[in-house]
Amino acid sequence: MPPGLWERCFWLWGLLFWLSLGSSGNIAPTTQPKCTDFQNANFLGGTNLKVQFLLFSSSDPSCGQLVEESSDIQNSKFNVSLGTKLIIHGFRALGTKPSWIDKFIRTLLRATDANVIAVDWVYGSTGNYLFAVENVVKLSLEISRFLSKLLHVGRNQGLWFLEPQESHCGSSGTHCSFQELGVSESSIHIIGVSLGAHVGGMVGHFYKGQLGRITGLDPAGPEYTRASLEERLDAGDARFVEAIHTDTDYLGIRIPVGHVDYFVNGGQDQPGCPTFFHAGYSYLICDHMRAVHLYISALENTCPLMAFPCASYKAFLAGDCLDCFNPFLLSCPRIGLVEQGGVKIEPLPKEVRVYLMTTSRAPYCVHHSLVEFHLKEKRKKDTSIEVTFLSIGTTSSVKITIPREQLEGRGVIAHPDPQCQINQVKLKLQVPSRVWKKDRTAIVGTFCTAPLPVNDSKKTVCISEPVSLQANTPVFQDLKIACA
Repeated sequence: MPPGLWERCFWLWGLLFWLSLGSSGNIAPTTQPKCTDFQNANFLGGTNLKVQFLLFSSSDPSCGQLVEESSDIQNSKFNVSLGTKLIIHGFRALGTKPSWIDKFIRTLLRATDANVIAVDWVYGSTGNYLFAVENVVKLSLEISRFLSKLLHVGRNQGLWFLEPQESHCGSSGTHCSFQELGVSESSIHIIGVSLGAHVGGMVGHFYKGQLGRITGLDPAGPEYTRASLEERLDAGDARFVEAIHTDTDYLGIRIPVGHVDYFVNGGQDQPGCPTFFHAGYSYLICDHMRAVHLYISALENTCPLMAFPCASYKAFLAGDCLDCFNPFLLSCPRIGLVEQGGVKIEPLPKEVRVYLMTTSRAPYCVHHSLVEFHLKEKRKKDTSIEVTFLSIGTTSSVKITIPREQLEGRGVIAHPDPQCQINQVKLKLQVPSRVWKKDRTAIVGTFCTAPLPVNDSKKTVCISEPVSLQANTPVFQDLKIACA
């Protein structure tokens, strides 16, 4: 080596080492891992899984950290003291990243302090739907292995404490046992969309139903309606299982699969979705994806998406199910993150169908009200009355029918505003129009209304004076209801 070159190299090495130190003399912290995004697959050849687990935290909800090994988790922003939420997407026909996933992650992190892990299995979910179904078992095993690493991380991070046991510990502290403080199975919440809901169910099955919660957002129907309990989502897969059904007549499953099953607007034909095939892709997917958008809205807004157990949607609309007493003892379930959906009874019943109505766009929530009309005298024919609630800029209508030889008809109306903001009610006696002569049919009766759930008669408000209705002639009455 030429004279002086060694000294110059040594000096340069020392300068670089000094620059790597902070002003305090400590070694500078390692740089933050790069963000990882979802993969894009070729829909003609995407059958291999190539699963990615992307961790998101509230400090940077737009940056996914790739976590595969236990060492990745230990060096990441994963917080063992928080709950963990896994998001599993469904079938991706074109092999692209789900368009809703970024908003879902951001909204979830704003709504709760948790570790959010998105499961990217775009490669295994694209191309042929049946191939994606075949990958469900493989993916479930991969997720189960990943969860076992989370449980293992809790053991490896020194999170132990000494808890004396009265029957075993003496004054010297000997014979005491160590209790583990790590990630527990009950802190895991899986949110699965479409096919991803059944993936979550299978993972829960592998963990013998001890995971904390599984939420299925319109669980897939094709290939699963007649599947065994081991192959699909069911109430035995977690301590609390819920499902939101929005497309039971096409892409979603039509049977209940959880402890609580929300059949939104009856479970099909969501308001605001196209009803004709010429709308193209939106016609195919709108109802199915409404469950995702409803859930995001529930996380974003305070207005409740509350539902009511009933034998059928028709019976619910007819006003037969108003108070959630059977089987939930008055605790009506709500879509969102509230514990057990707001149901406060143990043990939980299984496969309870609950119903609610929504509007056509976010925030989707409505206030359900019972409406009743009591005839002064019985009639020898059915009596149909259109009831319309009017508030500032908004109207909602429902038709109620009083059967022949009966005095009372009732129904449920959904309105975006609470009852105290409704200014008027419009009542219209509906009879077939007759071109050749004017129909002079008239009835007299009393109109009453109450917000759901109706747990007692104190909520019921009736118009004080009897209402006289002429055929096809609307009558307007003021509603004066105090806000709670």
